[in-house]
Amino acid sequence: MVWVAPWVWAGQPDPDAEGWIPLFDGRTTQGWRGFNRTDFPQKGWTVEDGCLKHLRSGGGGDIVTTAQFTDFEFEWEWRLGPGANGGVKYMISEKRGRAIGHEYQMLDDAAALAKRPPGKGSTASLYDLIPPTRPPLRPAGQFNQSRIVVRGLEVEHWLNGEKVVSYTLASPQLKQAIAQSKFKDVAGFGDKVKGPILLQDHGGEVWFRNIRIREIPSR
Repeated sequence: MVWVAPWVWAGQPDPDAEGWIPLFDGRTTQGWRGFNRTDFPQKGWTVEDGCLKHLRSGGGGDIVTTAQFTDFEFEWEWRLGPGANGGVKYMISEKRGRAIGHEYQMLDDAAALAKRPPGKGSTASLYDLIPPTRPPLRPAGQFNQSRIVVRGLEVEHWLNGEKVVSYTLASPQLKQAIAQSKFKDVAGFGDKVKGPILLQDHGGEVWFRNIRIREIPSR
């Protein structure tokens, strides 16, 4: 029997045999809205060639899923324009008023390396906290496949089939990383938060496709 997550709302596709539910139908922005908004931005984002696309001009702001999640596997494919910068955030709370949360970084690393060495700002990192281990990144213009897993207090970042980041919420190691980061003064940062998935408006062209989620039953 396929476990159906309690957040599944009317009109959304049924889970497949493995429990995956698509969050983007390739044609519309159904299931998405602007951060701290009830509607979808009128600029900055579009649907093109079966992708949810962030335009180079930007200006629309971050977008989030209309559903919220706690324990999940989230997968997506993405492609960057030259020099683009993007990210996927999770464990965010709109009550903060700002889109602050754990971020899976997406970056044109080849362009970025000309300015700084690889590290906590590289693709697939937990942004500003934990660098990825040998990420098998495809260059700008090619699609990459990513996955975020949140299971209890354990979190993983995957890139093109390889696990490149893993960490434990509330662990001394994560607390130390937060204390040395730009998030050190954000109350509650690092706590497990039920919230939407966020696609960042940061700069440059970013294409998203095959966006899907499989919520993990509570233990």
